[in-house]
Amino acid sequence: MANVREAASAAPAIDLLSPASFAPGQPHDQFRWLREHDPVHRHAEPDGPGFWAVTRYDDVRAVGRDPHTFSSTPTIMIPDVAGGAFGDHQMMLTMDPPQHSSYRRAVIPDFVPRAAAQWRPRIEELARKIVDAVIERGECDLVEDIAGLMPSYVIADMLGLPLDDGVELYKLTEAIHAAPESQPEGAAMTAVLEMFRYAHEVWERKRAEPADDLATKLAHATVGDRALDDIDFNLFFLLLVDAGGDTTRNLVAGGMSALFDNPSERARLNDDLDGLMPTAIEEMLRFVSPVIYMRRTAVRDTILNGTAIGAGDKVVMYYGSANRDESVFPEPDRFDVSRTPNEHVAFGGGGPHFCLGAHIARVEIEATLREVLTRLPDIEPAGRVTWLPSNFISGPQHMPVRFTAAP
Repeated sequence: MANVREAASAAPAIDLLSPASFAPGQPHDQFRWLREHDPVHRHAEPDGPGFWAVTRYDDVRAVGRDPHTFSSTPTIMIPDVAGGAFGDHQMMLTMDPPQHSSYRRAVIPDFVPRAAAQWRPRIEELARKIVDAVIERGECDLVEDIAGLMPSYVIADMLGLPLDDGVELYKLTEAIHAAPESQPEGAAMTAVLEMFRYAHEVWERKRAEPADDLATKLAHATVGDRALDDIDFNLFFLLLVDAGGDTTRNLVAGGMSALFDNPSERARLNDDLDGLMPTAIEEMLRFVSPVIYMRRTAVRDTILNGTAIGAGDKVVMYYGSANRDESVFPEPDRFDVSRTPNEHVAFGGGGPHFCLGAHIARVEIEATLREVLTRLPDIEPAGRVTWLPSNFISGPQHMPVRFTAAP
């Protein structure tokens, strides 16, 4: 009994809904306590029935790999009001196999490793362009001026859009992900509708004037024997722009923050950039975990790590916690650019919803980091870092930096 009382008294306040918990990054003190004492935790929800917070590595992987028990429908967000259903249409992210598999096949050829390799020269060119734009200034916001531009440019290129439009679309995704209390009422829905308005114009243009780009492929695509309509296109467009920016933007900024905080690891990486870059990227993915969670809904009564889950219950996988699980990662809070093995779940941990853009994201991350670390070698923080006010996406929102200006 004494041990139970001691554990209870040492428990931090558990609140995985408040943006305040994520203001300095992910709440690893809460995750650590939950993994040890309550790995399938019943979490209250002020405007809903509550949810199960799943924090251990093996349990997160088990939920993500079992769509027959844990469904992505009606939504992958905790609140039901943020669901992905639009009439008789759904976003691919909220589908289960076999429907999800058929929609995924419509776009997967553009995201396989071979396609990512073909994009490498263009992505490296964009990385040079991004650093060219700041190198003479001697200072910048690493998020807005570097990390956020790369995925914005790449997804614009893939969809056949002007690069500047990609930047404006990226700004809409920030409003979509920010906590409601951190912005004007209805700002997220306004951003979604603006994204749809733009996507509809792209749909009409690509239908009338086909080009060699992903937007044209989607505008003329079929799933099974059904042609995708403009609502299908809008939902695909939103998913690609939204998800296409999250990992790269937040990983590059969060990864640089980790390097700033760990100068000895930064020195190791700089001394062997070619040899350590692959493992350093994987460690950044583990350490930062840009996507905080994904929700599933139990379709039947089941047991998860000894806890009874009822049909209809919300089950939420916390990737940032799984990636610090002591039973899987030795010294999980230590940032180690040579860590291996490193089977993190930053891209979802396998299963049907494994991140579609993982291969292209890795190319973007490598090109950006290499350009920054080699051309801005003395880059350092120059002000307070603010993190995105979101309990869904984790990453710096602003990161002032300075460096020696050069031609």
